[in-house]
Amino acid sequence: MDTAHSPWRPPPIWRAALLLARVVVGLLARLEVTGDIPARLRGGPLILAANHISPFDPVVLAAACRARRVAPRIMATGGLFRAPVLGAAMRSAGHIRVDRGTSGVHRALADAAAAVGAGAPILVYPEGRIGLDPGMWPERGKTGAARLALTCGAPVIPVAQWGSHEVLPYQAPKGLLRGLARAMVRRPTVRVHFGDPVDLTELTHGVPGGARRATDRIIDALTDTLVPLRPDEPVRPRHVDPGRPVDSSRAHRRRPAAG
Repeated sequence: MDTAHSPWRPPPIWRAALLLARVVVGLLARLEVTGDIPARLRGGPLILAANHISPFDPVVLAAACRARRVAPRIMATGGLFRAPVLGAAMRSAGHIRVDRGTSGVHRALADAAAAVGAGAPILVYPEGRIGLDPGMWPERGKTGAARLALTCGAPVIPVAQWGSHEVLPYQAPKGLLRGLARAMVRRPTVRVHFGDPVDLTELTHGVPGGARRATDRIIDALTDTLVPLRPDEPVRPRHVDPGRPVDSSRAHRRRPAAG
């Protein structure tokens, strides 16, 4: 890929939102950000692949990205873009709409590929939903993030997070006020770690099974990056949200060692 281009410049509304996210997270939790994006990858095509555990994740990741001086365009569910005010803000910020389950999902990948080709960092959730694994470990991923990486040749950085599930309940906005009030009192620790780039070098776009293997490798990397963030919760989380359903049908094959 030709990387001789001007870096993407985030719109003012997105820069302001990143700052606001840092303030909001500071009110509700103690944020710890570790790891970083290698200097050689800054200013060029880049895919940040994050695990998804809570409705509060986008705010946490925005705050963490600001701490690491990166302003990614986010691939987000189409429902957010249909909201009257939020949708307009998402479009103005340059984020990319993903209408899952429709033909429009292919358009989203094309839009994301164009954005990466223009030098914009992209933030994706390779699981495709808030994970429902009983242990809250990354689920088997959708292949969109891997196909994007293989098509564009952009490096993938796993971004693991832990603790945001203690801020907002799964069913938010139901229970939103209670969750926020509890978080302001308890201020749980929310950890985010930027891991090492995922090695996809021998995988090629268009080769049968390549996208699936790349997806599994990305989820493996996310799992490995998440392990140090929850050392005292190696199998199941301490905080259990009673409104969160459990679904083992998409359990990923790699499991962290217990004990």
